[in-house]
Amino acid sequence: MRLLGRVLKGIVAGRSGPAAPGPETDRIRTLYLDLLQECLLGTIYQDPAIDPKRQGIYDPVARERGLDWPSQAHSMIGRKRMQNLRALVERSLIERIPGDFIETGVWRGGACILMRAVLRSYGVSDRRVWVADSFAGLPPPDPERYPADAGDAHHEFKQLAVSLDEVRSNFARYGLLDEQVGFLAGWFKDTLPTAPIAALALMRLDGDMYESTMDALTGLYDRLSPGGFVIVDDYKAAPCRAAVHDFRDRRGASEDLQAIDQSSVFWKKSLRTADR
Repeated sequence: MRLLGRVLKGIVAGRSGPAAPGPETDRIRTLYLDLLQECLLGTIYQDPAIDPKRQGIYDPVARERGLDWPSQAHSMIGRKRMQNLRALVERSLIERIPGDFIETGVWRGGACILMRAVLRSYGVSDRRVWVADSFAGLPPPDPERYPADAGDAHHEFKQLAVSLDEVRSNFARYGLLDEQVGFLAGWFKDTLPTAPIAALALMRLDGDMYESTMDALTGLYDRLSPGGFVIVDDYKAAPCRAAVHDFRDRRGASEDLQAIDQSSVFWKKSLRTADR
C-alpha cells in the first residue's frame, strides 16, 4: 500500500490542481483508492465482527452494507457508503468547491483516511481533513434537553471508544499522517464552534444520536460552501433523522435528500446563499 502510494505521489508530484491528467495516472489512482478502500473495510482479510448481533462472524453482506463492527478493519461504514464518500470528495475537487473535509464521529478513522488518500492521489496540498471525535465513545443521553435520545445505549459499548493515539496510528500505517490532517478531540458542542476551519467542501456526520447530529450541523453548516455536501451516516436512526429534519426546517433548507443505502443520505447545499 505504501509503495503504491509512493508511486502515485511521484506521478502527481508538483501538481496542486483537482486532477493530474493522463490515463496512466488515472489508472494508478483508481488502483490505489480501490485497494485502500478494501483494506479499510477489512474485506480483503475478512475479519470477524465484534458487535453483539454478529460477534465472531464475517458476513460479507453485512460488511457491504455497513451493518457490523469489524474486529480489525479501520471502518464500519460499508462499501456503499465508502464509495459514496469517495465519489463526493472527488466531485468536490473536480467542481472546485472551496474548503476542507470533516467527519464528526470517526471510530478508527477509516473514512477520514480515505478522504486524505483522495487528496494525496490528486496531488492536492491546500486542503485539510478534520478528524472530530471524543475519542472516548459516545456521550450518555441527556433526555431533558434532547428527549429523542432517551434510553440511548451507545455510550455503554466500549467497542465504540477508540483513542486519539490509535486513530493517529491508523493514519500512519497508510503513510497518511501529516500536516493535512487535523484532530478535534472532545464533545462536538465544545470543539466544533471554535474549530479553525474557514470553509468546508464536505461534512460527514456519524454521531448516531440527536444531540451529536444537531451539534455537528449547528457548529459546521454555516461554514459549508455553496455546492458542498452533507452526508448523514445514521439517517435511518430515528433520533438522528429527527435532528436532521429539525435543523433543516429551522434553516429553511429544501435541498433533496438522496439515499446512499438503507441507512444513509446526503444532500448538496444550494448555490443560492441569500436565503440561508
